[in-house]
Amino acid sequence: MSKNKKILFLFALLFSVFLVEAQNSDTKYSRNLEDVLLDIEKQYQVDLSFAGSMVRGKMLDYANWRFRPTIEETLKNVLTPFDLVFEKQDDNTYRISHFRYSKITLREGVERLDYMKTLYEDQKSWEVRKAELKECMLAIFHFYDLPQWPDSDPIVTNKRKMKGYQVENIALEVLPGLYTTGSIYKPAKLKGKVPVILCPNGHFTNGRYNEDMQIRCAMLAQMGAIVMNYDLFAWGESLLQFEDHKQSTAQLVQVLSSERILDYLLSLNHADPDRVAITGGSGGGSHTMLMSAIDERINVSVPVVMLSCYFYGGCPCESGQPIHLCGGGTNNVEIAAMFAPKPQLVISDGGDWSNHVPEYEFPFMQRTYGFYNQLDHVKNVHLPEEGHDYGRSKRIAMYDFMGEFLQLDTVRVKDKSGNYDESNSVIEDEAAMYVFSNDKANLPENAIHGIDELEKVLETSFGE
Repeated sequence: MSKNKKILFLFALLFSVFLVEAQNSDTKYSRNLEDVLLDIEKQYQVDLSFAGSMVRGKMLDYANWRFRPTIEETLKNVLTPFDLVFEKQDDNTYRISHFRYSKITLREGVERLDYMKTLYEDQKSWEVRKAELKECMLAIFHFYDLPQWPDSDPIVTNKRKMKGYQVENIALEVLPGLYTTGSIYKPAKLKGKVPVILCPNGHFTNGRYNEDMQIRCAMLAQMGAIVMNYDLFAWGESLLQFEDHKQSTAQLVQVLSSERILDYLLSLNHADPDRVAITGGSGGGSHTMLMSAIDERINVSVPVVMLSCYFYGGCPCESGQPIHLCGGGTNNVEIAAMFAPKPQLVISDGGDWSNHVPEYEFPFMQRTYGFYNQLDHVKNVHLPEEGHDYGRSKRIAMYDFMGEFLQLDTVRVKDKSGNYDESNSVIEDEAAMYVFSNDKANLPENAIHGIDELEKVLETSFGE
C-alpha cells in the first residue's frame, strides 16, 4: 500500500470513529452491522450485495476496530462473528451470504489444491496419503464391520423387452427392513461375460425416471453391458419408507446400497468382475467419485458435472458424513485422484461449479496420474457453453470412454454416418419402473418407516 493510501485509510478510520457517538470500551464499541456494512461500501468504494434480513438488527462489538487496510481483511473481521462469508463477484462487488460448510471461494479452493501438492511429490508419497484418506473413509462407512446382507431374495417385477435390450425393476434389502429400488438394463441377448455399470442418481428432476437417465442406461445395455440405476435415499420409491432426504444418514445408506447392488450384480452369471464401471451426474457424480475411491472392484469411472475444488456437494447425501475432513482435510478433486491410475473421464461445463476444471482441477488430476505414467487414463471433456445436466453431448463423451475401456460394442448404437443413435432407447412412464406400484401397502411386511426406525436398525447393525 502506498504512503498516500495509508494516510487516506487512517483518516477515513479516524473520521468514522469520530462520527460514532457514545463509542468506548464500556459499550464494547458496538454498532449496528447494517450501518457498518454501509460504511465499508463508502470507505472502500465497493458494492456489497446482501439480503437485509441477513444483517438487520445484529450488533457488532468493537466494530470499527475490525477495519483493516484492505477490503477483504475488513469483511472477514466484520462478518465472521455472524457466521457470514463473502465472495468477490467483480472488481467492485462482493456478495455476502451465510456460511456453507460445503462451499468455499474459488481462491480458497485453489489454495487448498496448492497446499495438497506439498503433501506428496511422487507415487510413493502419494500412496501414503491415499492410504490415510481411504482408511478414514472406510471407517466412516463401516467397511470393516459391514453386517451380512439380509437373507432375502431380490424382488423383481415387470420384466419387459425392448429393441436390443431388456429391463426389469428390482428391490434389494440392504439392511433389515431397508429396501433400495432401481431398474436393471441388460442386453437383449446375454452371451459370455459382460461389463457391469452402476448409474447412481443425482438430484435431477424425476430421479431415476429422468429421461437422460433412462436413455444412457438403455444405450449402455444395447452396447452389451448390465446396467443398474437406483433411487437416492428418500427419492423415488424410497419415499415410501423415508420422507426426508436432507439427512447425513443418506450418504451412509447410499454407500451401503451401492455395495449391496454391486455384490448382487457381480453374482449374476454373465457379470465380468474385471469390467466394472460407475457414472453419475450432479449428486450422482459425487457418489461416483466416492465409490471409485473406496471400492477396489470399480475399474472405470465417469463423474459428471461435479468435480470442483471449491464445492463439496451441498446435500447431506454428498457431504453429510465427514469424509472431507479425512487426512486433515481433503476435497473432491483429491478424492477423484484416488482412483489413479485406473481410467477416469471427468465431464465438466461452464454453467456450474465445474467451470474451472481445465484450469485447476484437471491439471491436479493429471499430476497424480503422472505419478503412475498413466496420463492417457485420465481425460476431461469440458463443455463451456453448457450447464448442469447429463445431456446428450455429455452422454456421447461417456459412451466413447466406456466403449474404449470396457470393450463395449458402440457400433450397435450408431447410424450409418457413425453418429450415436439414441432413438431405440424407450422413455417409459414412471409407473412402468415401479417395484411396489408406488404404494406403501405393497412394501414387504418388515419394511421400516422413518428416520427413527432407521437409526435403530443402524444402531443394531453397527453398534452406533
